[in-house]
Amino acid sequence: MNARHPLLATGGVLVALFALGACGTADAGAAPVEKKTFAFDGDTLVVDSDDSALVLTPADVDDVLVERQVDGWVVMGSGPDTTWKLEGGRLTLRVDCDAVASHCEAVHRIKVPRDVAVTVENKDGDITAEGFATPLKVRSDDGDVRVAGSTGDVDLGSKDGDLAVDGDTRAPKVLARSDDGDVQLTLGAVPRSVEVLTKDGDVSVTVPTAEYDATASTADGDVNLDVPRRAGGEHSLNVRTDDGDISVRTAN
Repeated sequence: MNARHPLLATGGVLVALFALGACGTADAGAAPVEKKTFAFDGDTLVVDSDDSALVLTPADVDDVLVERQVDGWVVMGSGPDTTWKLEGGRLTLRVDCDAVASHCEAVHRIKVPRDVAVTVENKDGDITAEGFATPLKVRSDDGDVRVAGSTGDVDLGSKDGDLAVDGDTRAPKVLARSDDGDVQLTLGAVPRSVEVLTKDGDVSVTVPTAEYDATASTADGDVNLDVPRRAGGEHSLNVRTDDGDISVRTAN
């Protein structure tokens, strides 16, 4: 009787592998769109997500509007199982696939009232935030972060992923920290302060012409610091990386 167990185990593995080969990729963009409105009257919204791409924008709305698309497959398990809820100012988004093999994909598009500050905590998935005039704080464990068109303070952090701020951003204060990923900041207005700290990744910062109290250093890489400088000035730039090249320059 015991001699049959290896054969049964092997057969189970072969079935799983066959099913895995028969499954295609997941495509959240082609999935049906689900919509939900969450009543909200706070000053700050925290978005807590663990396995989804996120797209966040301010809008002329009173509540929080969410659209989601979810697609995926599992072998010998369950999913994708979804959760969305807003309690105590925290919007929780979950997409769970619990299986021997799986491929699940999701995207959530979130519209928030224009006067609401936003904090994003995402474990896995790219994040895009556009057009915020309020403070924006983003933390990502695994995924790229892109910010565009923001005029409020921007605070970005990633353990594994690139950070990017586009040129139409006019934030007075920008903080970007990355453990493993490149950082690219392009600002459309002279900032009050910019600070970039990375452990492993190249850094590129482009700012309008002004005099900056600027410093840049790397333990392993090249440094190009090409902006007008004045120690103690009202505009500061501080860029440091342990391993990577640094370029800090003016746009014109």
